[in-house]
Amino acid sequence: MKLKAKIFKTSEKSEGKILKPVLKGVLISLCVSLVAILFFAFLLRFTNISENLISPVNQVIKGVSIFLGVLFGMRKVKSNGIINGLLIGFLFTIFAFLVFSLLDGQFVFDKTLLNDIIFGSIIGAICGIICVNLKKF
Repeated sequence: MKLKAKIFKTSEKSEGKILKPVLKGVLISLCVSLVAILFFAFLLRFTNISENLISPVNQVIKGVSIFLGVLFGMRKVKSNGIINGLLIGFLFTIFAFLVFSLLDGQFVFDKTLLNDIIFGSIIGAICGIICVNLKKF
């Protein structure tokens, strides 16, 4: 009986503490992504890197950005990794779309955006599971 009461108490406490780690993770992901995209654009400008590499490198940058955002954003979180990671990945994708669309000067809503949202959410959820379980070792 005491176990049940303890489970409910921890879940009530954790409900109010989701926002801060998620926002921290999203901001870290955005910063990492901006720096990495600027660095990659610099490389494209001054080297002979093939245009075919742009899309795969952008996907890797998004994945690494989400992973680092989840890792550092959820540093003190001990549960609900899948939910927090999914939220970080989802919100990062939305905010990254807004930021990069503002920088580009146009908003294009198409199938690529939907694919990015799904990719970001799945990667975030997987990273959230990994990060929460890494702390147990």
